[in-house]
Amino acid sequence: MAQTIAVLDFGSQLTQVIARRIRECQVYSKIYHFSTPAAKLREEGVIGIILSGGPQSVYARTAPHPDPEIFQLGVPILGICYGVQLMGHFLGGKVAHSKAREYGHGHLTIKQPGRLFAGLPRRLRIWNSHGDKLTKLPPGFKATAISENSPYSGIEDARRRFYGIQFHPEVFHTERGVDMIRNFLVGICGARQDWTTRDFIAHAVADIRAKVGRSRVLLGLSGGVDSSVAAALLHKAIGRQLTCVFVDNGLLRKGERQYVEALYRRNFKIDLRVVDASRLFIRRLKGVVDPETKRKIIGRTFVEVFEKSLKSIGGAEFLGQGTLYPDVIESVSIAGNPASLIKTHHNVGGLPERMKLKLIEPLRELFKDEVRAVGSALGLPREVVWRQPFPGPGLGVRVMGDITAEKLEILRNADAVLQEEMMASGYYWKVWQSFAVFLPVKTVGVFGDERTYDYVIALRVVESIDAMTADWARLPHELVQKISSRITNEVRGVSRVVFDVSSKPPATIEWE
Repeated sequence: MAQTIAVLDFGSQLTQVIARRIRECQVYSKIYHFSTPAAKLREEGVIGIILSGGPQSVYARTAPHPDPEIFQLGVPILGICYGVQLMGHFLGGKVAHSKAREYGHGHLTIKQPGRLFAGLPRRLRIWNSHGDKLTKLPPGFKATAISENSPYSGIEDARRRFYGIQFHPEVFHTERGVDMIRNFLVGICGARQDWTTRDFIAHAVADIRAKVGRSRVLLGLSGGVDSSVAAALLHKAIGRQLTCVFVDNGLLRKGERQYVEALYRRNFKIDLRVVDASRLFIRRLKGVVDPETKRKIIGRTFVEVFEKSLKSIGGAEFLGQGTLYPDVIESVSIAGNPASLIKTHHNVGGLPERMKLKLIEPLRELFKDEVRAVGSALGLPREVVWRQPFPGPGLGVRVMGDITAEKLEILRNADAVLQEEMMASGYYWKVWQSFAVFLPVKTVGVFGDERTYDYVIALRVVESIDAMTADWARLPHELVQKISSRITNEVRGVSRVVFDVSSKPPATIEWE
């Protein structure tokens, strides 16, 4: 088993990004709840600990605190943002509210490189997000770097191998941030860089076989990257014990059902069943406006359809899903974790409590780029591995407001135009995601010599690495103009097209 770096999660929305950066360095990372006992970390052979950021103050009544014994384990510890404040709080330093809250870009000046900043330039751009800061160092620590608003932006106790930084090295906004993380992993923890895609597949196959035994697994196949890779991984592990069910929920893109059937009949020797449940889904969504309610209705209905499919395949004990890390972190509830709830993913938070099937989620600890690597290693075709993400709730979260057959048809046709032009221009493969959104707003237009009063379509095209952060794609103006012109001319019911220029954060990629 690869050596493990533990990331204690104190509620930062970037905790998963820390874990991802560690794996970029080919070191295995595992996220633990902030309260995980030190004894458990010792039992699992953890060779280093990273304390994540978090939204609270260390002095708050409900502030998440770790087991104090982690500081007695004798392994290196790196505190990031809230994490360094915890170190100060627990080890004899002082933390106080900062007069000037640091958020966004800043500059780091390295005074003493030490082992954490080894090989880095003296001055770097960094990304801050904190309202508290250290005002007194704990005994044994010294300052190694400063920022505009903090004399202790980098600290270390080299004897105990404790390190702290007030900024976020895991985000791309911080220059050489991954190098800092690598210095901690390799130079300080002594980790071997031996965590690879092949390792993951081998461990995942063994885990699946151990968990499933001789039982059958039912997997909801959408045709997207996540469910396809999950299907391939499960099939590699248990072969004919897997049955895939493709559900036509009435919320699919234009021609999606036919595309998926043809693709999987041609490329895979997997037992695939197609179920048309479109009327059931649309009926249950009638009049529903709240996006959280939509997602939960879709999630529950999916499971019901799967359970009914059991009779036709002779029963199954497990429900397979292509859940990824970003799905999990965005679905965390305040009750179970200090991170704030963003939205419920249908395959994470929308499942009935008394579901008859046990869940098996072989990709739950991976980011999208890792999933693509696994898919390629398993031999999946490029058109599957590099297909853009499509949400489990489908067009249900791309039609704003209540869902009707008319709105779905308008959106399908508009989205089809967008995808055609993105493919033709080659930009489909250059961006993370491109899709159309139906807005329940009518605006005045002119078609020929006549006045029109029709709906608005928004175009959302983003660039990203792992879906935790994203920026809107700067498409050529000529391409955007062509897409807009085609939609307004070819799609009946649309009088206006707008382009979304929001980044994540503060906006999410999907509109609902």
